[in-house]
Amino acid sequence: MNHTTFFSRWIAPLKYLSPAWFVLVMGWCGLAQTWLHARGVFGDIALGIALVTGAFAVLLFVLLCVACVVRLQVHPLAVQADVLHPVRHAFMGALPVSLLLLASLGQGLFWDTSSLANTVLRMIWMSGSVLELAATLWVLSRWLQPAEQGGLQWKNFTPVLFIPVVGNVLAPVSGVPMGMGAWASAQLGIGVLLWLVLQTLFFVRLAQAGPLPDRMSASVFICIVPPSLVGLSLMQLNAPDSVIWALWGMAAFFLALALTQLRTVLAQPFGLPLWGVSFPLAALTVLTLDVLRDSGSAWLQIPATLLCAATSFVVVGLTINTWHALRNGVLLVPEG
Repeated sequence: MNHTTFFSRWIAPLKYLSPAWFVLVMGWCGLAQTWLHARGVFGDIALGIALVTGAFAVLLFVLLCVACVVRLQVHPLAVQADVLHPVRHAFMGALPVSLLLLASLGQGLFWDTSSLANTVLRMIWMSGSVLELAATLWVLSRWLQPAEQGGLQWKNFTPVLFIPVVGNVLAPVSGVPMGMGAWASAQLGIGVLLWLVLQTLFFVRLAQAGPLPDRMSASVFICIVPPSLVGLSLMQLNAPDSVIWALWGMAAFFLALALTQLRTVLAQPFGLPLWGVSFPLAALTVLTLDVLRDSGSAWLQIPATLLCAATSFVVVGLTINTWHALRNGVLLVPEG
């Protein structure tokens, strides 16, 4: 393979590798967490699946980081276009969220196995936490600008914009067990505040600008994420059971609401927006499994099992379709 062929086949398509690709890492981290928290239901086999899926999430993260570095060197204008784009800029927050998710997964699997492991996991968590705060400040400062300079516009407001700010609510999930409870709690407060504001703005956007475009219909599933992660974080902070149940109820309601859009979601040609279903489903599954474990509510056994199966089916199915789409050349192409 000569240099020209190598560039055209492997390097040139990286121009279209937006930060949205980190949703694959989020989806696989969510699947790994699902099986890690399912040990009480499925036993040691769940731990084995969590290790395999977690390793795959790490592999995806490393490959995407390398690809993004190459893209920054070869296609700097494409990176700048993502930063300025009214929707794609929100995916800049997917990188720190991925770091926090990897730290959380590592904490669940390897915490206290050695002092080195603890140090590495704390460093990953702190990197994700600081980058998440930086992404939050950057996004909000952008939104404060006039619309013609990149500020908020109703037509561009979708739940995708939750990603760079609501990721703050993830901090206590692993931060508290790592001894970072004070910092993580403060970050949780930022995330909860912004979640409530953004959720309200989303409903106002629907009233003002009408339904989401069909191709963005899967993003409604993102509304499941904030109450699920807030519930998981508050469990680490020993919140009352009634509060956790209230948040579980919110997340379950948003799942039911998102499922009303399922026909529209499935009617769309395959693309990265469909990955918007994966992590939200995993987040609710993990919360359901933890509520089942802590409260012993037997009626949750069947819903938890069904959610585990659904999360696994969705993430694996999306991955297979992503691989086929890459091979067929319908991804990493200009937006239609």
